[in-house]
Amino acid sequence: MNPAAKKRYDLLGPRVAEACRRRHFDAYYCASKEEVLPLLLSLIPKDHTVSWGGSETLAELGVIEAVKENGYRIIDRATAATPEERTELMRKALLSDTFLMSANAVSEEGTLINVDGNGNRVAALMFGPKSVIAVVGMNKVVRDTDAAVVRARTVAAPMNVQRFDGLHTPCKATGACADCKSPDCICSYVTVTRMSRPKGRIKVIFVGENLGF
Repeated sequence: MNPAAKKRYDLLGPRVAEACRRRHFDAYYCASKEEVLPLLLSLIPKDHTVSWGGSETLAELGVIEAVKENGYRIIDRATAATPEERTELMRKALLSDTFLMSANAVSEEGTLINVDGNGNRVAALMFGPKSVIAVVGMNKVVRDTDAAVVRARTVAAPMNVQRFDGLHTPCKATGACADCKSPDCICSYVTVTRMSRPKGRIKVIFVGENLGF
């Protein structure tokens, strides 16, 4: 990546992690992708059941494959044979021991912002799993909470919707947020997570790379 951008990430990343720690998150900064998997796996007890929300960041880093290869019990909605079974697995994931995800944006103030279509990902973030680990590329960090909401709605959502066949939203057609009321809207839920309660339940791993949307 661009050397100037990389230098900025390495300067800003530890500061954002500290801002998260002041809000009672456990937070870490990894300067490279290679540092992420060893750290992440060390944060998951071997007896935990693990599930995850949809995330390009987790896919890019090979997180799901690593979890499967390390012998954890998993709840994987991709194994469902029917839409009904998929929904049931998504419900069961809300009571997993460790839930993995990314975030659509993070403020330099240490708040996490997410948009969600069905709400399963943000529901797990807020309550249910004993531990939540969010892996976030530094390209998702913006100045403040207001800017993070804008990023989530106008950058992350219009890019994420392109991954899904069968969804019909204005942003799927134009690439721009229209503040739509579509039944397929992937911004049905917009959440600001300003604190981790209890302390340390939510863990954030910042990565000094451009990851996901």
